[in-house]
Amino acid sequence: MTEAEQALAALIALMARLRDPQRGCPWDRAQTFATIAPYTIEEAYEVADAVEHGDAGQLRDELGDLLFQVVFHARMAEERGWFDFAAVARAIHDKLVRRHPHVFAGVALAPEDLVRVWEEQKAQERAAAGPVPHGAVRVLAGVPRALPALTRAAKLGRRAARVGFDWPEAAEVRAKVLEELHEVDAAQADAGNSAAAPGAVAEELGDLLFAVVNWSRHLGVDAEEALRAANGKFERRFARMEALAAERALALEKLSAAEWDALWCEAKLNAS
Repeated sequence: MTEAEQALAALIALMARLRDPQRGCPWDRAQTFATIAPYTIEEAYEVADAVEHGDAGQLRDELGDLLFQVVFHARMAEERGWFDFAAVARAIHDKLVRRHPHVFAGVALAPEDLVRVWEEQKAQERAAAGPVPHGAVRVLAGVPRALPALTRAAKLGRRAARVGFDWPEAAEVRAKVLEELHEVDAAQADAGNSAAAPGAVAEELGDLLFAVVNWSRHLGVDAEEALRAANGKFERRFARMEALAAERALALEKLSAAEWDALWCEAKLNAS
């Protein structure tokens, strides 16, 4: 047994011990798929954060935390008689072999064909997953609802585009963005005339965001990554404003709009 196999076997055994009905940890025994799922999502984000910071030690630790989430879910499934960790590992192994015929089946593929073949294989797997009522094609099936909203919007847009439901050019999506922006303005203008207006504004803002995500897709930009970058830039610039205000003994809560604007402009020059 290799060192990696030994370490994984020890982790699986540890998880079984934590879930032991008599000798385990009360907290671990009380958990369910539903209660653990939010931690799984959180750990995935922490892996992404470690990657973004380029911290090898943090990345190792966060990958361990994420692996523990997989082991936790697999253990709960094993307790129910569904499957165990080995079945999880075999399933992803076999899936990756199927999706890489150019590596494992000797099929010659040009680089530009790789994504197409991958998506075709995924579509075949979804079709084989079970019968579809009335023969319908579930183009959007299987896009996880727990994904970040921007990421899920982009995946939904890509799925729909594969069957032709899409704008031909990025300029047309831009026009749709402007149309949705006008509809937000119209819903906001009606806010004083209807009890349902706040809900209407939220609905139109959602449509606007969805259109922006699809515009990003047409421009070849990952909307989730673009917003993450914008968040980071805002944090850096705001921190610079705080530093400038502290240097000048200015109380943030007492700054006027003009003073805030001046600090912001100065921060933009000194923080990327």
